[in-house]
Amino acid sequence: QVQLVESGGGLVQAGGSLRLSCAASGSILSINAMGWYRQAPGKQRELVAGIISGGRINYADSVKGRFTISRDNAKNMVYLQMNNLKPEDTAVYYCNAYVRTRVDYSNTYWGQGTQVTISS
Repeated sequence: QVQLVESGGGLVQAGGSLRLSCAASGSILSINAMGWYRQAPGKQRELVAGIISGGRINYADSVKGRFTISRDNAKNMVYLQMNNLKPEDTAVYYCNAYVRTRVDYSNTYWGQGTQVTISS
């Protein structure tokens, strides 16, 4: 009923930049929160950045000052601008959204992920 599609991943050298995009579509009444998670090989998935409807944003300590999350509510999209990338940023990045599809029902949805690889 709801799908999230990420784009913008790729291969970049350390110090470079990438911009990830995520588009939500389907039977959406409202989106209460959107965010980006990442998972590196052998590691657990971790929150990178999140933004809620009221505009509050939080970042993982490891990306503060380098990454910026933004949201276009009208288009049901969320973005992650990643600057000064480091090899330790290498991971699969997943879009996440907490979506209300009916007045009395909300659920968390995940995108399929996009690979980000940072070379030295």
